[in-house]
Amino acid sequence: MRCPFCGHVDTQVKDTRPNEDGSSIRRRRSCAGCGQRFSTVERVQLRDLTVIKVDGRKTAFDRDKLTRSISVALRKRPVPEEQIELIVTGIVRNLEASGDSEISTERIGTLAMNALQAVDSVGYVRFASVYRDFREARDFSEIITSLDNPG
Repeated sequence: MRCPFCGHVDTQVKDTRPNEDGSSIRRRRSCAGCGQRFSTVERVQLRDLTVIKVDGRKTAFDRDKLTRSISVALRKRPVPEEQIELIVTGIVRNLEASGDSEISTERIGTLAMNALQAVDSVGYVRFASVYRDFREARDFSEIITSLDNPG
């Protein structure tokens, strides 16, 4: 593992511990070159996923982008980082278990919205406003009404 501070290639693992849900391992490392410490996270990846954008372009699935999107929707909400990580892990496991290597942005967005709706209604509305590209106040009203009257 290359040091993110100095680029030195010789780093040593000082501590290893599993994540709470057992889906990843956190490794604490030290650089032999500059002495700085940093952490890495190792996760199981069942298959490479490709995202098919609305315009048809294909890009590699980026777990960090999904995490950022959900974190932004839940900013200043009473949802701990560990729960956000569990939400993202659940979505990724669902995508990997589907057997499809190409996933539409619509499917990813729907899974994220379903997870957020179960966790925090404000985060759900925030995510929906970006994902569904709300342009008017009426758009917010419709999604809030759907929260009040599910089904």
